[in-house]
Amino acid sequence: MAMASTQEWTHSLPTALFDELLPKLAVVLELTQKAEGTATPVAKQALLHATNDFKYALAQAKDYASTLAGGDLLVEEQDSVVAMLEELKQHKQQQLTQFALEVESLPAIANPNISSKMEIDSTASTPFASGGQL
Repeated sequence: MAMASTQEWTHSLPTALFDELLPKLAVVLELTQKAEGTATPVAKQALLHATNDFKYALAQAKDYASTLAGGDLLVEEQDSVVAMLEELKQHKQQQLTQFALEVESLPAIANPNISSKMEIDSTASTPFASGGQL
C-alpha cells in the first residue's frame, strides 16, 4: 500500500512541496519581528534553523520545478506559434465560408426536393408473414 502512494507522488505534482513554502517563510518573518530579534543566542539559533528550513524547502521546490516537462519555447517562439495557429484558423474559416457559398449556389437539379421525387414501394416495406413463402 505504501508503494501506491510512492507511485502517485512520482506521477503527480507534489503540491505539499509548494504548500509548505509560505508557512516556513511566515515562521522566518515572525522570528525576525519578535521584540528580542536576534539579541539572544536562542533567538539566533531559532532564526537560523527556520531560515535553513525555508531555504531547503525552496531549493527542493526549485529543483522539482526545473525538471517539469514543457516550457521549452521562448516567449518569442510561443508568440510565433500562436500567430501561426491564428493564421491557420483564419484560413480554415475562409475555406468553410467559400464551401458554404459554393453549396448554396448549386443548381436546383443537384439538390432536388427529395419528398417530391420519392416513390413509395408498399410491397417492399411489407414484412413477410410468419410462415411466408417465396
